[in-house]
Amino acid sequence: MLRVDDLKLGRISINGRVYIRDIVITNNLTITLRESRSSEALRERYGHTPMTTAENIPWGCEKLVIGTGVQSRLFIMDEVRVRAHEMGVKLITMPTSQAIRHINDPSTNLILHIVR
Repeated sequence: MLRVDDLKLGRISINGRVYIRDIVITNNLTITLRESRSSEALRERYGHTPMTTAENIPWGCEKLVIGTGVQSRLFIMDEVRVRAHEMGVKLITMPTSQAIRHINDPSTNLILHIVR
């Protein structure tokens, strides 16, 4: 079971481990860093590296919750929403402070925007 100890702009602590980069949490409670390099070409345009289908998005779930950051600044490209619909995955976006409530839901994968 995962427990969020602390969440601040640019930082999250889960079970005592601090992350200062965006993370992906799968429904088997595995935490990995978000690999967003394939989306970085769009960074200047949106102020953050937006979420695109070029990334390795964890589609193997019923629900995909994307935490858009403490200030809700992560832009989700429309192609991600279309792909979720095609995959039969319910896509939910919300501030990271709300998204962490879904952290232990066995039907849900999460992508949490942490970086400023």
